[in-house]
Amino acid sequence: MSLSATIKSIQDIMRKDVGVDGDAQRIGQLGWMLFYKIFSDQDAELEINEEDYESPIPLNLRWHEWADSDRLGKNALTGKDLLELIDGQLFPKLKTLEVDELEGVARERALLLRSVFEDAYNYMKSGTLLRQVVDKINESIDFNQSKTRHLFGDLYEQILKDLQSAGNAGEFYTPRAVTQFAIDMVDPKLGEKVLDPACGTGGFLTYAYEHLKQQAKSTKDLELAKRSILGVEKKQLPHLLCVTNMMVHGIEVPTNVRHDNTLRKPLRDYGREDQVDVVVTNPPFGGMEEDGIERGFPSEFQTRETADLFLVLVMELLKPGGRAAIVLPDGTLFGEGIKTRIKEKLLRDCNLHTIVRLPNGVFSPYTSIRTNVLFFTKGEPTTEVWYYEHPYPPGAKSYSKTKPMKIQEFDAEKAWWNDRQESELAWKVSIETIAANGYNLDIKNPNAIADSHEDPLVLLKQYQEAAAMADQARLDLKTALELCLESSTESR
Repeated sequence: MSLSATIKSIQDIMRKDVGVDGDAQRIGQLGWMLFYKIFSDQDAELEINEEDYESPIPLNLRWHEWADSDRLGKNALTGKDLLELIDGQLFPKLKTLEVDELEGVARERALLLRSVFEDAYNYMKSGTLLRQVVDKINESIDFNQSKTRHLFGDLYEQILKDLQSAGNAGEFYTPRAVTQFAIDMVDPKLGEKVLDPACGTGGFLTYAYEHLKQQAKSTKDLELAKRSILGVEKKQLPHLLCVTNMMVHGIEVPTNVRHDNTLRKPLRDYGREDQVDVVVTNPPFGGMEEDGIERGFPSEFQTRETADLFLVLVMELLKPGGRAAIVLPDGTLFGEGIKTRIKEKLLRDCNLHTIVRLPNGVFSPYTSIRTNVLFFTKGEPTTEVWYYEHPYPPGAKSYSKTKPMKIQEFDAEKAWWNDRQESELAWKVSIETIAANGYNLDIKNPNAIADSHEDPLVLLKQYQEAAAMADQARLDLKTALELCLESSTESR
Protein backbone atom coordinates (compact mmCIF):
# COMPACT_ATOMS: atom_id res chain seq x y z
CA MET A 1 0.00 0.00 0.00
CA SER A 2 1.29 3.50 -0.84
CA LEU A 3 1.98 5.98 1.93
CA SER A 4 -0.85 8.25 0.80
CA ALA A 5 -3.24 5.27 0.87
CA THR A 6 -1.94 4.41 4.34
CA ILE A 7 -2.75 7.89 5.62
CA LYS A 8 -6.24 7.72 4.11
CA SER A 9 -6.89 4.32 5.70
CA ILE A 10 -5.66 5.65 9.06
CA GLN A 11 -8.04 8.60 8.86
CA ASP A 12 -10.88 6.22 7.94
CA ILE A 13 -10.15 4.19 11.09
CA MET A 14 -10.13 7.36 13.21
CA ARG A 15 -13.56 8.36 11.86
CA LYS A 16 -14.99 5.29 13.62
CA ASP A 17 -13.65 6.45 17.01
CA VAL A 18 -16.11 8.44 19.13
CA GLY A 19 -13.31 10.48 20.69
CA VAL A 20 -12.03 11.99 17.43
CA ASP A 21 -14.21 14.85 16.23
CA GLY A 22 -13.37 16.52 12.91
CA ASP A 23 -10.32 16.99 10.68
CA ALA A 24 -8.33 19.08 13.17
CA GLN A 25 -8.44 16.35 15.84
CA ARG A 26 -7.66 13.64 13.31
CA ILE A 27 -4.60 15.56 12.17
CA GLY A 28 -3.63 16.23 15.79
CA GLN A 29 -3.91 12.52 16.63
CA LEU A 30 -1.97 11.47 13.54
CA GLY A 31 0.53 14.28 14.21
CA TRP A 32 1.70 13.11 17.64
CA MET A 33 1.85 9.48 16.54
CA LEU A 34 3.95 10.23 13.44
CA PHE A 35 6.20 12.52 15.49
CA TYR A 36 6.73 9.83 18.14
CA LYS A 37 7.39 7.15 15.53
CA ILE A 38 9.95 9.32 13.73
CA PHE A 39 11.53 10.39 17.03
CA SER A 40 11.82 6.73 18.09
CA ASP A 41 13.32 5.68 14.75
CA GLN A 42 15.91 8.43 15.14
CA ASP A 43 16.59 7.33 18.72
CA ALA A 44 17.33 3.79 17.55
CA GLU A 45 19.66 5.14 14.87
CA LEU A 46 21.46 7.39 17.35
CA GLU A 47 21.98 4.54 19.85
CA ILE A 48 23.67 2.52 17.11
CA ASN A 49 25.81 5.32 15.68
CA GLU A 50 26.62 7.37 18.80
CA GLU A 51 28.59 5.57 21.48
CA ASP A 52 27.50 7.78 24.37
CA TYR A 53 23.86 8.33 23.37
CA GLU A 54 21.07 6.87 25.49
CA SER A 55 17.42 7.59 24.76
CA PRO A 56 15.69 9.85 27.33
CA ILE A 57 12.55 7.68 27.07
CA PRO A 58 12.06 4.86 29.64
CA LEU A 59 12.47 1.47 27.98
CA ASN A 60 8.85 0.30 28.42
CA LEU A 61 7.51 3.49 26.77
CA ARG A 62 9.68 3.39 23.65
CA TRP A 63 7.69 2.93 20.45
CA HIS A 64 9.03 -0.49 19.54
CA GLU A 65 8.25 -1.86 23.04
CA TRP A 66 4.50 -1.23 22.92
CA ALA A 67 3.68 -0.25 19.34
CA ASP A 68 5.81 -2.75 17.43
CA SER A 69 6.00 -5.50 20.02
CA ASP A 70 5.06 -8.24 17.52
CA ARG A 71 8.46 -7.77 15.90
CA LEU A 72 10.03 -8.49 19.30
CA GLY A 73 8.02 -11.69 19.71
CA LYS A 74 5.69 -10.20 22.34
CA ASN A 75 1.92 -10.01 22.36
CA ALA A 76 0.78 -6.62 21.07
CA LEU A 77 -1.09 -4.43 23.53
CA THR A 78 -4.62 -3.54 22.47
CA GLY A 79 -7.98 -2.52 23.89
CA LYS A 80 -8.02 -1.28 27.49
CA ASP A 81 -4.38 -2.29 28.09
CA LEU A 82 -3.14 -0.10 25.24
CA LEU A 83 -5.27 2.87 26.31
CA GLU A 84 -4.05 2.50 29.90
CA LEU A 85 -0.44 2.61 28.75
CA ILE A 86 -0.99 5.64 26.46
CA ASP A 87 -3.20 7.72 28.76
CA GLY A 88 -1.90 6.51 32.10
CA GLN A 89 1.84 6.20 31.47
CA LEU A 90 3.11 7.53 28.13
CA PHE A 91 1.52 10.98 28.10
CA PRO A 92 2.05 11.76 31.82
CA LYS A 93 5.71 10.73 31.57
CA LEU A 94 6.52 12.66 28.38
CA LYS A 95 4.73 15.79 29.61
CA THR A 96 6.99 15.89 32.71
CA LEU A 97 10.17 14.34 31.34
CA GLU A 98 13.18 14.99 33.62
CA VAL A 99 16.14 16.59 31.87
CA ASP A 100 18.41 17.74 34.72
CA GLU A 101 20.72 14.72 34.61
CA LEU A 102 20.91 14.59 30.82
CA GLU A 103 23.60 16.19 28.67
CA GLY A 104 24.26 17.03 25.05
CA VAL A 105 22.00 15.60 22.35
CA ALA A 106 20.01 13.50 24.84
CA ARG A 107 19.10 16.63 26.83
CA GLU A 108 18.14 18.56 23.67
CA ARG A 109 15.95 15.71 22.46
CA ALA A 110 14.31 15.34 25.88
CA LEU A 111 13.47 19.05 25.92
CA LEU A 112 12.01 18.75 22.43
CA LEU A 113 9.94 15.71 23.40
CA ARG A 114 8.56 17.43 26.50
CA SER A 115 7.69 20.63 24.64
CA VAL A 116 5.79 18.68 21.96
CA PHE A 117 3.76 16.62 24.42
CA GLU A 118 3.04 19.39 26.94
CA ASP A 119 -0.24 20.24 25.18
CA ALA A 120 -0.69 17.14 23.02
CA TYR A 121 -3.68 14.88 23.60
CA ASN A 122 -4.71 11.32 22.76
CA TYR A 123 -8.22 11.79 21.36
CA MET A 124 -8.92 8.13 20.59
CA LYS A 125 -11.19 6.27 23.05
CA SER A 126 -11.08 2.82 21.50
CA GLY A 127 -7.92 0.85 22.22
CA THR A 128 -8.85 -1.59 19.46
CA LEU A 129 -9.05 1.15 16.82
CA LEU A 130 -5.87 2.71 18.21
CA ARG A 131 -4.08 -0.62 17.73
CA GLN A 132 -5.27 -0.70 14.09
CA VAL A 133 -3.80 2.77 13.52
CA VAL A 134 -0.50 1.78 15.14
CA ASP A 135 -0.30 -1.34 12.97
CA LYS A 136 -0.89 0.71 9.80
CA ILE A 137 1.94 3.07 10.76
CA ASN A 138 4.30 0.18 11.49
CA GLU A 139 3.47 -1.52 8.19
CA SER A 140 4.31 1.46 6.03
CA ILE A 141 6.61 3.91 7.76
CA ASP A 142 10.22 3.21 8.68
CA PHE A 143 11.99 6.52 8.91
CA ASN A 144 15.40 4.88 8.98
CA GLN A 145 14.98 3.66 5.39
CA SER A 146 16.12 6.36 2.99
CA LYS A 147 13.49 5.49 0.35
CA THR A 148 10.63 5.72 2.86
CA ARG A 149 12.10 8.90 4.33
CA HIS A 150 12.08 10.61 0.92
CA LEU A 151 8.52 9.50 0.18
CA PHE A 152 7.40 10.51 3.65
CA GLY A 153 8.73 14.03 3.08
CA ASP A 154 6.46 14.37 0.05
CA LEU A 155 3.57 12.81 1.94
CA TYR A 156 4.01 15.15 4.88
CA GLU A 157 3.64 18.12 2.56
CA GLN A 158 0.30 16.64 1.49
CA ILE A 159 -0.78 16.24 5.11
CA LEU A 160 -0.04 19.91 5.69
CA LYS A 161 -2.09 20.86 2.62
CA ASP A 162 -5.00 18.87 4.06
CA LEU A 163 -5.09 21.44 6.86
CA GLN A 164 -6.99 23.68 4.46
CA SER A 165 -10.18 21.93 5.55
CA ALA A 166 -9.26 21.73 9.24
CA GLY A 167 -11.12 24.56 10.90
CA ASN A 168 -9.15 27.82 11.15
CA ALA A 169 -6.26 26.39 9.17
CA GLY A 170 -5.58 29.75 7.55
CA GLU A 171 -3.90 30.77 10.77
CA PHE A 172 -0.95 28.53 10.08
CA TYR A 173 -0.88 27.55 6.42
CA THR A 174 0.82 29.57 3.68
CA PRO A 175 0.82 28.42 0.03
CA ARG A 176 4.20 26.86 -0.69
CA ALA A 177 4.74 28.97 -3.81
CA VAL A 178 4.56 32.14 -1.69
CA THR A 179 6.98 30.82 0.94
CA GLN A 180 9.51 29.69 -1.64
CA PHE A 181 9.34 32.99 -3.53
CA ALA A 182 9.84 35.00 -0.33
CA ILE A 183 12.87 32.90 0.67
CA ASP A 184 14.39 33.17 -2.80
CA MET A 185 14.10 36.96 -2.73
CA VAL A 186 15.49 37.60 0.79
CA ASP A 187 18.23 35.07 -0.10
CA PRO A 188 19.55 34.02 3.36
CA LYS A 189 23.28 33.25 3.45
CA LEU A 190 25.07 30.50 5.35
CA GLY A 191 25.92 31.90 8.78
CA GLU A 192 22.89 34.20 8.94
CA LYS A 193 20.08 33.53 11.41
CA VAL A 194 16.62 33.11 9.88
CA LEU A 195 13.52 33.56 12.06
CA ASP A 196 9.80 33.02 11.60
CA PRO A 197 8.14 34.41 14.77
CA ALA A 198 4.75 32.89 13.83
CA CYS A 199 5.97 29.78 12.05
CA GLY A 200 2.83 27.62 11.87
CA THR A 201 3.70 24.27 10.30
CA GLY A 202 7.13 25.50 9.20
CA GLY A 203 6.72 26.30 5.51
CA PHE A 204 9.07 29.30 5.56
CA LEU A 205 11.57 27.47 7.78
CA THR A 206 11.82 24.35 5.61
CA TYR A 207 12.48 26.41 2.48
CA ALA A 208 14.99 28.55 4.37
CA TYR A 209 16.84 25.41 5.50
CA GLU A 210 16.85 23.97 1.98
CA HIS A 211 18.18 27.33 0.73
CA LEU A 212 21.03 27.28 3.28
CA LYS A 213 21.72 23.59 2.75
CA GLN A 214 22.49 24.22 -0.92
CA GLN A 215 25.32 26.51 0.20
CA ALA A 216 26.85 23.96 2.59
CA LYS A 217 30.12 22.40 1.44
CA SER A 218 30.92 20.35 4.55
CA THR A 219 29.33 18.64 7.55
CA LYS A 220 30.27 21.67 9.64
CA ASP A 221 28.43 23.95 7.20
CA LEU A 222 25.37 21.69 7.36
CA GLU A 223 25.31 21.80 11.17
CA LEU A 224 25.59 25.59 10.99
CA ALA A 225 22.59 25.70 8.65
CA LYS A 226 20.54 23.57 11.09
CA ARG A 227 21.38 25.90 14.00
CA SER A 228 20.49 28.97 11.93
CA ILE A 229 16.77 28.14 11.56
CA LEU A 230 14.64 29.65 14.34
CA GLY A 231 10.88 29.54 14.82
CA VAL A 232 8.16 30.23 17.36
CA GLU A 233 4.56 28.99 17.27
CA LYS A 234 1.99 29.54 20.01
CA LYS A 235 -0.56 26.85 19.09
CA GLN A 236 0.02 23.21 19.93
CA LEU A 237 -1.11 21.53 16.71
CA PRO A 238 0.91 23.62 14.23
CA HIS A 239 3.93 23.50 16.60
CA LEU A 240 3.73 19.69 16.67
CA LEU A 241 3.45 19.58 12.88
CA CYS A 242 6.29 22.07 12.50
CA VAL A 243 8.85 20.17 14.57
CA THR A 244 7.91 16.98 12.73
CA ASN A 245 8.32 18.87 9.45
CA MET A 246 11.80 19.97 10.52
CA MET A 247 12.75 16.38 11.39
CA VAL A 248 11.42 15.12 8.06
CA HIS A 249 13.59 17.70 6.27
CA GLY A 250 16.76 16.68 8.11
CA ILE A 251 16.91 18.83 11.26
CA GLU A 252 17.03 15.96 13.75
CA VAL A 253 16.74 18.07 16.91
CA PRO A 254 14.66 21.17 16.09
CA THR A 255 14.87 22.68 19.58
CA ASN A 256 15.13 26.12 17.96
CA VAL A 257 11.41 25.85 17.14
CA ARG A 258 9.76 26.96 20.38
CA HIS A 259 6.17 26.52 21.54
CA ASP A 260 5.47 30.06 22.71
CA ASN A 261 3.84 33.38 21.79
CA THR A 262 6.46 35.80 20.48
CA LEU A 263 4.19 38.76 21.24
CA ARG A 264 3.90 37.93 24.94
CA LYS A 265 7.41 39.21 25.69
CA PRO A 266 7.41 43.05 26.03
CA LEU A 267 9.14 44.76 23.14
CA ARG A 268 11.57 46.57 25.48
CA ASP A 269 12.85 43.19 26.75
CA TYR A 270 14.15 42.17 23.34
CA GLY A 271 17.86 42.94 23.11
CA ARG A 272 20.63 42.81 20.56
CA GLU A 273 21.15 39.11 21.26
CA ASP A 274 17.59 38.45 20.04
CA GLN A 275 18.09 40.13 16.70
CA VAL A 276 18.46 38.12 13.50
CA ASP A 277 19.60 38.64 9.93
CA VAL A 278 16.42 37.52 8.17
CA VAL A 279 12.74 37.39 9.16
CA VAL A 280 10.20 35.62 6.95
CA THR A 281 6.65 35.22 8.21
CA ASN A 282 2.93 35.20 7.55
CA PRO A 283 1.47 36.33 10.89
CA PRO A 284 -2.19 35.58 11.62
CA PHE A 285 -4.39 38.42 10.41
CA GLY A 286 -7.99 39.34 11.03
CA GLY A 287 -7.69 38.15 14.65
CA MET A 288 -7.15 39.78 18.01
CA GLU A 289 -4.58 39.04 20.69
CA GLU A 290 -5.56 38.33 24.28
CA ASP A 291 -6.02 41.24 26.68
CA GLY A 292 -2.78 42.75 27.94
CA ILE A 293 -0.49 41.65 25.10
CA GLU A 294 -0.63 45.14 23.57
CA ARG A 295 0.72 46.72 26.79
CA GLY A 296 4.12 45.23 25.98
CA PHE A 297 4.39 47.66 23.05
CA PRO A 298 4.95 51.46 23.01
CA SER A 299 1.73 53.39 23.59
CA GLU A 300 1.57 54.76 20.03
CA PHE A 301 1.50 51.19 18.64
CA GLN A 302 -0.81 49.53 21.15
CA THR A 303 -3.45 47.47 19.37
CA ARG A 304 -4.85 43.98 19.77
CA GLU A 305 -4.70 43.27 16.03
CA THR A 306 -2.16 40.49 15.58
CA ALA A 307 -0.75 41.41 12.16
CA ASP A 308 -0.01 45.01 13.25
CA LEU A 309 1.81 43.89 16.39
CA PHE A 310 3.91 41.43 14.40
CA LEU A 311 4.94 44.13 11.93
CA VAL A 312 6.24 46.24 14.84
CA LEU A 313 7.96 43.18 16.35
CA VAL A 314 9.66 42.23 13.07
CA MET A 315 11.19 45.71 12.81
CA GLU A 316 12.56 45.27 16.33
CA LEU A 317 13.95 41.77 15.74
CA LEU A 318 15.94 42.65 12.64
CA LYS A 319 19.60 43.54 12.94
CA PRO A 320 20.71 46.75 11.19
CA GLY A 321 20.92 45.68 7.56
CA GLY A 322 18.60 42.75 8.24
CA ARG A 323 16.05 41.71 5.61
CA ALA A 324 12.40 40.77 5.93
CA ALA A 325 9.55 39.35 3.88
CA ILE A 326 6.16 39.48 5.57
CA VAL A 327 2.71 38.57 4.24
CA LEU A 328 0.08 41.15 5.21
CA PRO A 329 -3.55 41.84 4.24
CA ASP A 330 -4.73 44.85 2.24
CA GLY A 331 -6.16 46.31 5.46
CA THR A 332 -2.67 46.99 6.76
CA LEU A 333 -1.84 49.00 3.64
CA PHE A 334 -4.80 51.40 3.75
CA GLY A 335 -5.63 51.34 7.49
CA GLU A 336 -5.55 54.55 9.52
CA GLY A 337 -4.86 55.50 13.13
CA ILE A 338 -2.38 53.12 14.73
CA LYS A 339 -1.79 51.47 11.35
CA THR A 340 -0.67 54.83 9.97
CA ARG A 341 1.84 55.31 12.78
CA ILE A 342 3.20 51.80 12.26
CA LYS A 343 3.65 52.41 8.51
CA GLU A 344 5.31 55.76 9.19
CA LYS A 345 7.81 54.00 11.46
CA LEU A 346 8.37 51.28 8.86
CA LEU A 347 9.14 53.81 6.12
CA ARG A 348 11.35 55.89 8.41
CA ASP A 349 13.40 53.04 9.92
CA CYS A 350 13.43 50.61 7.00
CA ASN A 351 13.70 50.60 3.23
CA LEU A 352 10.38 49.18 2.09
CA HIS A 353 11.66 48.58 -1.42
CA THR A 354 9.04 46.16 -2.77
CA ILE A 355 5.39 45.23 -2.32
CA VAL A 356 4.18 42.25 -4.34
CA ARG A 357 0.39 42.42 -4.58
CA LEU A 358 -1.15 38.95 -4.71
CA PRO A 359 -4.47 38.33 -6.49
CA ASN A 360 -7.68 37.00 -4.95
CA GLY A 361 -7.85 33.31 -4.17
CA VAL A 362 -4.22 32.74 -3.13
CA PHE A 363 -5.43 31.60 0.30
CA SER A 364 -8.53 29.89 -1.10
CA PRO A 365 -10.69 28.29 0.18
CA TYR A 366 -10.47 29.55 3.76
CA THR A 367 -10.20 33.29 3.18
CA SER A 368 -10.89 35.70 0.36
CA ILE A 369 -8.85 38.50 1.92
CA ARG A 370 -6.35 39.97 -0.54
CA THR A 371 -2.74 39.80 0.60
CA ASN A 372 0.65 41.32 -0.15
CA VAL A 373 4.26 40.35 0.44
CA LEU A 374 6.25 43.29 1.86
CA PHE A 375 10.05 43.19 1.42
CA PHE A 376 12.16 45.61 3.45
CA THR A 377 15.65 46.17 4.85
CA LYS A 378 16.26 47.70 8.26
CA GLY A 379 18.55 50.67 8.84
CA GLU A 380 17.87 53.04 5.96
CA PRO A 381 14.73 55.09 5.21
CA THR A 382 12.48 54.42 2.25
CA THR A 383 12.86 56.77 -0.73
CA GLU A 384 10.49 54.95 -3.09
CA VAL A 385 8.35 51.83 -3.07
CA TRP A 386 8.15 49.51 -6.05
CA TYR A 387 4.91 47.59 -6.60
CA TYR A 388 4.45 44.44 -8.63
CA GLU A 389 0.96 43.16 -9.32
CA HIS A 390 1.10 39.38 -9.57
CA PRO A 391 -1.30 38.21 -12.32
CA TYR A 392 -3.22 34.97 -12.60
CA PRO A 393 -1.61 32.45 -14.96
CA PRO A 394 -2.95 32.55 -18.55
CA GLY A 395 -6.49 31.25 -18.76
CA ALA A 396 -7.08 31.24 -14.98
CA LYS A 397 -9.53 33.46 -13.13
CA SER A 398 -8.76 32.29 -9.61
CA TYR A 399 -6.96 29.62 -7.55
CA SER A 400 -8.44 26.61 -5.81
CA LYS A 401 -7.40 23.60 -3.74
CA THR A 402 -6.99 21.56 -6.93
CA LYS A 403 -5.35 24.41 -8.86
CA PRO A 404 -3.11 26.25 -6.37
CA MET A 405 -0.51 28.89 -7.11
CA LYS A 406 2.77 27.47 -8.48
CA ILE A 407 6.30 28.77 -7.94
CA GLN A 408 6.86 29.05 -11.73
CA GLU A 409 4.37 31.93 -11.74
CA PHE A 410 6.96 34.08 -9.96
CA ASP A 411 9.55 33.75 -12.73
CA ALA A 412 8.48 37.16 -14.09
CA GLU A 413 9.04 38.86 -10.73
CA LYS A 414 12.43 37.19 -10.36
CA ALA A 415 13.51 38.34 -13.83
CA TRP A 416 12.34 41.89 -13.04
CA TRP A 417 13.80 42.04 -9.51
CA ASN A 418 17.33 43.25 -10.27
CA ASP A 419 16.52 45.32 -13.37
CA ARG A 420 13.36 47.18 -12.51
CA GLN A 421 11.31 48.89 -15.17
CA GLU A 422 7.77 50.21 -15.09
CA SER A 423 5.27 48.07 -17.00
CA GLU A 424 1.63 47.04 -17.02
CA LEU A 425 2.38 45.09 -13.82
CA ALA A 426 5.08 47.21 -12.12
CA TRP A 427 5.17 50.81 -10.91
CA LYS A 428 6.94 52.92 -8.28
CA VAL A 429 5.77 55.60 -5.86
CA SER A 430 7.96 58.17 -4.10
CA ILE A 431 8.00 58.54 -0.33
CA GLU A 432 6.83 62.15 -0.76
CA THR A 433 3.66 60.97 -2.51
CA ILE A 434 3.04 58.30 0.13
CA ALA A 435 3.53 60.76 3.00
CA ALA A 436 1.24 63.32 1.33
CA ASN A 437 -1.47 60.65 1.14
CA GLY A 438 -1.28 59.91 4.87
CA TYR A 439 0.98 56.86 4.48
CA ASN A 440 -1.67 54.95 2.56
CA LEU A 441 0.22 52.12 0.83
CA ASP A 442 -2.84 50.76 -0.97
CA ILE A 443 -1.87 52.37 -4.27
CA LYS A 444 -3.60 51.00 -7.33
CA ASN A 445 -1.73 50.07 -10.47
CA PRO A 446 -1.71 53.18 -12.69
CA ASN A 447 -0.43 51.19 -15.68
CA ALA A 448 -3.05 48.46 -15.77
CA ILE A 449 -4.90 48.63 -19.08
CA ALA A 450 -7.93 46.76 -17.79
CA ASP A 451 -8.33 49.19 -14.93
CA SER A 452 -7.88 52.42 -16.92
CA HIS A 453 -10.75 54.95 -16.91
CA GLU A 454 -11.69 57.75 -19.30
CA ASP A 455 -12.02 61.36 -18.24
CA PRO A 456 -15.51 61.90 -16.68
CA LEU A 457 -16.40 64.52 -19.34
CA VAL A 458 -15.54 62.06 -22.12
CA LEU A 459 -17.63 59.37 -20.45
CA LEU A 460 -20.57 61.80 -20.13
CA LYS A 461 -20.36 62.68 -23.82
CA GLN A 462 -20.29 58.99 -24.78
CA TYR A 463 -23.35 58.37 -22.60
CA GLN A 464 -25.26 61.27 -24.16
CA GLU A 465 -24.45 60.03 -27.68
CA ALA A 466 -25.55 56.49 -26.79
CA ALA A 467 -28.80 57.82 -25.24
CA ALA A 468 -29.52 59.91 -28.37
CA MET A 469 -28.98 56.84 -30.58
CA ALA A 470 -31.35 54.82 -28.40
CA ASP A 471 -34.02 57.55 -28.63
CA GLN A 472 -33.68 57.64 -32.42
CA ALA A 473 -33.99 53.85 -32.61
CA ARG A 474 -37.18 53.93 -30.52
CA LEU A 475 -38.59 56.69 -32.77
CA ASP A 476 -37.77 54.72 -35.93
CA LEU A 477 -39.41 51.61 -34.47
CA LYS A 478 -42.56 53.58 -33.56
CA THR A 479 -42.78 55.03 -37.08
CA ALA A 480 -42.38 51.60 -38.68
CA LEU A 481 -45.14 50.15 -36.49
CA GLU A 482 -47.51 52.99 -37.33
CA LEU A 483 -46.92 52.43 -41.07
CA CYS A 484 -47.65 48.74 -40.69
CA LEU A 485 -50.95 49.47 -38.90
CA GLU A 486 -52.01 51.98 -41.57
CA SER A 487 -51.25 49.50 -44.36
CA SER A 488 -53.22 46.79 -42.59
CA THR A 489 -56.28 49.08 -42.21
CA GLU A 490 -56.26 50.12 -45.90
CA SER A 491 -56.15 46.50 -47.09
CA ARG A 492 -59.42 45.76 -45.32
